[in-house]
Formats: sequence, structure tokens, C-alpha cells
Amino acid sequence: MLHNAGVSRRGWALFLLLGVVWGLPYLLIRIAVREVSPELLVFIRTAGGALLLAPFALRRGELGTVWRRIGPLALYTVVEVGVPWFLLFGAERHLSSSLAGLLVAGVPVAGAVLAVATGTDRLDRGRITGLVLGLAGVGALVGFDVRGSSLPAALSLVVVMVGYALGPWLLARYLSDLPGIAVMASSLLLCAVAYAPAAALTLPTRSLSASVVASVVILTVVCTALAFVAFFALIAEVGPMRTTVITYVNPAVAVVLGVAVLGEHFGPATAAGFALILAGSYLATRRTAGDEGDPGAPAPLPEPTVAEP
Repeated sequence: MLHNAGVSRRGWALFLLLGVVWGLPYLLIRIAVREVSPELLVFIRTAGGALLLAPFALRRGELGTVWRRIGPLALYTVVEVGVPWFLLFGAERHLSSSLAGLLVAGVPVAGAVLAVATGTDRLDRGRITGLVLGLAGVGALVGFDVRGSSLPAALSLVVVMVGYALGPWLLARYLSDLPGIAVMASSLLLCAVAYAPAAALTLPTRSLSASVVASVVILTVVCTALAFVAFFALIAEVGPMRTTVITYVNPAVAVVLGVAVLGEHFGPATAAGFALILAGSYLATRRTAGDEGDPGAPAPLPEPTVAEP
């Protein structure tokens, strides 16, 4: 964790900023999808984010290098942004924002499964325990908090979890030597172009309410463009491994906002599921001294990144 880890005040400020900024989208999405289709919301968020981030990359002359790897960039865009954001936005039409945030909190567990499956990590007793706890937590949330027509929406968030785990793996494997902001600006632009036709077909037929407009603007400007700038600044300040602690903060922020602002339910079963997911994520992804000292251990992936909601 960050405690007593020699983190500067600037590092703490960036960490707290991101903890809030990436816990906020679940609430904003829940409000926005009342009047905006998932397709249009994906387009607005990606197009707006690309327009705001591209000047940073253009000023440094970095975009050309990124576009030379259009294949890996396109694949990363599909699994990290295009599919997960569409499914997440659609799911929040049927699920509470707090429950969506808690289910997505299982991303580190999915990442641990991916690392084992690709031979970049191996199972030990602690990681097996973590995987079991994490899956039990997801099961508890789905079993106790999801009913009827909401079940497909909850199950679609499992796909979101897999995408958010696979995206950083692809980024680390094929794009890690490229400038981060240029990669994200290019990825958001690709996604915006892909969603433009569907967005055009689902334009609202009436004026949007002020709360929806504000949610879309904040989601695009603050939770996308500003968040990515702060994210890469935090990586530079504290390193990518410490940055992953945000994964454990975001869902807590999502729950607090959902309960406080929208009056969403948070009962004992939800709390138990949340605790199991966080404990499982920690155990499934933590590094041990043996990992670093065992010459026969599989080579680990490059330091992980954090999936944004």
C-alpha cells in the first residue's frame, strides 16, 4: 500500500484525486443513461476525451509513433474501451451504480486468472485463496442483489471485468514502450470513430435534463481527460505497482456516492460481497518474496496498470 512508502505530498494528492475521479463515473453513468443511449454515451466520452488529450500528444510529436502499431492499438481499444464501456453503460440501466462499481472491483481477480493462464504468474496457496474469495464475493453480490431482468446486466459486467483485465495485459505486452497519453488519445479516437454511426442513430428526440448534461460533461472532461493526465502523472510519481492501490478505493467511492446521492441500497450481503472481492483481489495479485527470488518462476508481466471505469 502507499502508507509509509515514501510517497510525496504530490503523490498523495494525485492518488486521492484519482480515487474520487474514478469512483465517480458509476454515479454519473447511472444518471446519464436515463436519457442517453449507451452507444451515444460511449461516443461522447471517447470523442471528447480524444479531443482533450490529443493536444498533449501532438505537442510532443508522439501520435505518429503510436499509429504505426494500429493492430495492437485497435485490439487494445476493443477490449479495454469499446466493449467494456458499452456493456457497463448498458448494465447501469438495470443495476444500481454502487453494485456496478462493486462488481467491477473484481478486475484484479480476473487479472490474476489471466496471468496464470498465460504463464506469466503461477498459483500458490495465497493466490488460490484470493481467487476463491474474489469469485465468492462476485457470486454473493449477484446472488443477493440481482433479481430477474437485472441478471443479464450483472453477467455482462463479468465480460467488463475480463476486458479490463485483458486490456492492461495487451498494453503491457505490445504498447508499453509508447507514451501513455498518446496511446489513450489514439485509442479513444479509434473508439469514437467506430461508434459514430450507432451514436447518430440514437440521438435524443427531446432536450436533455440539466443533470444528464452535467453528468456527461463531467464524465468526459474530468473522469476521462483529466483522469488520464493525473493517472500517468501518478505513475511517474509513485510507480505503476503502487498506483494499482486505486483499484481498492474506486468501488468504495462508488458505493458512498450511490448511497448518498441516489439512495441506493447497501445491506449486509452487499458489504460481505464487497469485503470478499477486496480481500480476494489483494491475495490474488500480491507479490511474495519467493516470486522475486525463485529463478524457476515464470517471468511476470510488466508492472500492471489500472482499468478506468
